[in-house]
Amino acid sequence: MRMQISVGGLLLRTPLANASGVLEWSAEAVEKMVSAGAGAVVLKTTTKEYRVGYNRPRVVKVPGGWIVAVGLANPGAEQVSRMVGELKKAARGVPVIGSVAGTSVREFVEVAAKLEEGGADALELNLSCPHFKGGGLEMGQDPATSYEIVNSVASVVKVPVIAKLGLSDKVVEVAVKSLEGGAKALSLINTIRSMKIDVYSKKPVLGYKYGGLGGEAIHPIAVRVIYDVYKETRADIFGVGGVRDWESALELMLAGAKAVQVGSALMDRGEIVISEILRGLEKFLWAEGFESVEEVVGLAHRD
Repeated sequence: MRMQISVGGLLLRTPLANASGVLEWSAEAVEKMVSAGAGAVVLKTTTKEYRVGYNRPRVVKVPGGWIVAVGLANPGAEQVSRMVGELKKAARGVPVIGSVAGTSVREFVEVAAKLEEGGADALELNLSCPHFKGGGLEMGQDPATSYEIVNSVASVVKVPVIAKLGLSDKVVEVAVKSLEGGAKALSLINTIRSMKIDVYSKKPVLGYKYGGLGGEAIHPIAVRVIYDVYKETRADIFGVGGVRDWESALELMLAGAKAVQVGSALMDRGEIVISEILRGLEKFLWAEGFESVEEVVGLAHRD
């Protein structure tokens, strides 16, 4: 069974990766993902300067998933650039994708250049974080701004640029403009802006009040967005949102995703979920008579 697939110019040995935000900044964490069968490793989002993140609590379990508001805590672009080399050694040839955020076009360009300098194999532009004030979805829901950011980054780096887009009324239009700007692939979708209130304290649970909902609850939304964007663009897509098993992964691929990223399920069950999804996909493809995983991409669009 051929599980290799090319996404945005990256050759992945399997169509599975982690979603940005769930992998610790350590070679050991990268090595565990690779050993479990990941075809790519996505780092946490990097900003120009060090960010300590939001007040705790930062994570709360809710029916159907998690609401998370870490606040893009990271060591800053300079330090992450120095760390990438060690993380790549742990990845043993598996592509390492840096995640980039900023509050201006200039910041996106500067951080992207630093991560490329450190050795990142591709750059995922975080245009979709639902709780990053001044950046994230605030910028990424506007087609013109998304185009400007993607085009500016793609003009100065040589590695593939991936635009990570979130839920908005204009997500298809933003996807089109991001591809026109030079994105080689899209990641769809990010978490969705949410809140949990404690009925006894009568206050929001999270330290930042708002957070991003991820997990099974957003899976049908991710399926719809991927379906709509693929129908319009036929773009290379990383599907993200509520992937917990081989069936939910396959659903995103049938909608048009060439590979999938796993987030909440890694928080729940650890990297073993990658191995379980991979085995399930292999069994399904064999039972259905497919020779390659690429054959199922977009099949839901057949007349």
